Amino acid sequence: MSTLTVTRDSIRLEVVVEGNPHGPTLVLVHGWPDTHALWDRVAPLLTDEFRVVRYDNRGAGASSVPPRVRDYRLGELVRDLYAVVDAVGGGPVHLLGHDWGAVVCWEAVCEPGAADRIASYTSVSGPNLDHLGLWMRRSLRAGRFAGPLAQAVASAYTLAFQLPGVPAPVLRWVLAPNWARFVGMFDRADPSVVSPAPTLADDMVHGLKLYRANIRRRLASPRERVTGVPVQLVLAGHDRAVRPAGYEDTERWVPNLHRERLDAGHWSPRTHPDELARLTGNFVRQTAEPESLRQI
Repeated sequence: MSTLTVTRDSIRLEVVVEGNPHGPTLVLVHGWPDTHALWDRVAPLLTDEFRVVRYDNRGAGASSVPPRVRDYRLGELVRDLYAVVDAVGGGPVHLLGHDWGAVVCWEAVCEPGAADRIASYTSVSGPNLDHLGLWMRRSLRAGRFAGPLAQAVASAYTLAFQLPGVPAPVLRWVLAPNWARFVGMFDRADPSVVSPAPTLADDMVHGLKLYRANIRRRLASPRERVTGVPVQLVLAGHDRAVRPAGYEDTERWVPNLHRERLDAGHWSPRTHPDELARLTGNFVRQTAEPESLRQI
């Protein structure tokens, strides 16, 4: 295992590289309020075969904490991701993203030229915000209210996150000290699988800017975003934060889409690492095969 610091403009990103130096490169991207340690139970299951790269997103862990809300727009986080990819040898790489990490990866694979830098993407518990906004509009216009209503209820907490100054004390002094217990209750899981980072309270507060910089902008004006990158959509059947119904239309924008179901809640990298590593490894091997072999 080695660590390095990647610098992009004034942002420093702390990166961990481990595993097989001759294997395909797999970049793991965490969400809120985690750090690269989210993958502590997944990465060891992949390092024999793959070169595994993890990093702390801006605002989390040992990486820089930009002060402005606009510094957390998805475009900036995509450029961070590409800076990490370039620093570890360039693409094409395989992506595995969870929660806001998955949202960032969705943004990346829908960028022009993404297929030249990204070989595959496995998405867990984080939507493309543009796809989500378009799905909600289409569903409501067609009189299908159940799916959007279920997702709206699941995402109600994000409304509180939009209020400046209100959620921070609750997160810092109430939720952070009880985080393992909360995740265990939320996912009906053993709290012992949760190992909060020492920076958790700060990461929670800094990460609020992700919600404020992106949720309203993207859902209010969703764009048609298409990708040619092969995508594996891992649907956690018991995810209380991201409901599976929101992916009903994903094939509209992802021609090469593979769906898998996981009997897990939101924090599957902690609660179901074996299954998640298996699904990811299988998909990477499948997409890495020469086209001639896939057609046999």
